[in-house]
Amino acid sequence: METARKRARLIYNPTSGQEIIKKNIAEVLDVLEDVGYETSAYQTTPAPLSAQNEAERAAKAGFDLIVAAGGDGTINEVVNGVAPLENRPKLAFIPTGTTNDYARALKIPMGDPVAAARIIEKDQTIKMDIGQAYGKKYFINIAAAGTLTELTYSVPSEVKSRLGYLAYVAKGAEMLPKSKLRKVHIEHDHGVFDGKVSLIFVALTNSIGGFEKLAPDTVLDDGNFTLILVKTARLFDMLGLMIQAINGGQHVTDANVEYLKTSKLKLEVLDKKAPFMLNLDGEYGGDTPVELEVLHNHLEFFANIDEISDSALSLENKNNQEN
Repeated sequence: METARKRARLIYNPTSGQEIIKKNIAEVLDVLEDVGYETSAYQTTPAPLSAQNEAERAAKAGFDLIVAAGGDGTINEVVNGVAPLENRPKLAFIPTGTTNDYARALKIPMGDPVAAARIIEKDQTIKMDIGQAYGKKYFINIAAAGTLTELTYSVPSEVKSRLGYLAYVAKGAEMLPKSKLRKVHIEHDHGVFDGKVSLIFVALTNSIGGFEKLAPDTVLDDGNFTLILVKTARLFDMLGLMIQAINGGQHVTDANVEYLKTSKLKLEVLDKKAPFMLNLDGEYGGDTPVELEVLHNHLEFFANIDEISDSALSLENKNNQEN
């Protein structure tokens, strides 16, 4: 009796990254078939939550693997489709977006969908932590608040496609002088922070907005967020922190930065102005107040583990690869 083949569903955003996936779709499908998956593809549509709804459907239909091809927004939708379910398939990522933070963290090749698909051939996976916000929304890379984090909403998609990461840099330079301090109350594992901040980052990986040293000691699977609070809005100070972040993550010890690990937190704004808008993986996720928590080792991702620093993985995941 022939054993049933494993099934994979490729969910791809046809417009991401100058439509690079459309030029490589046949080769990507061949790679997945060669690895042993009976593979089918779904092209996302402009309808809201197109990728999320298809990921949920495929998971419930018993697919063994879902491959998300697109930018960080596409992978976030796929995660939101799968994360609430009891039976969750393995996940893989083909990055074709603008910043590709998650791909940077997992060392997935960018700009080459076939090379990214071939990571699955290595059969190396990580049980990754993900974040949960408002008890119902999920994120895999970052929850953030503050003027600068709103720039992802401000860059039109056609500009993103044409200029790529430069569009974010230009918008960031424009918004930097507008950054304001807001008084917040934050409860975390080690106590309470009451004070004024201009930026809040709650990170699950080391790569945020293309900066790979913003949370330099992040472990991908240790059950903790890295919480970064920026306690200044002065242009000179902010530029200094950016330079330190580029130069190996030196900002983490700066007096203008609060930097700690926590498995959960509550955030509220105390002044009378509008609440902070929460950025989840580059998209608007809701407003404060908000509660965030880590779901430890919740999703299993194919990753290029040979290229990931030993310090970014827990002992358990390292041992799993060696066995």
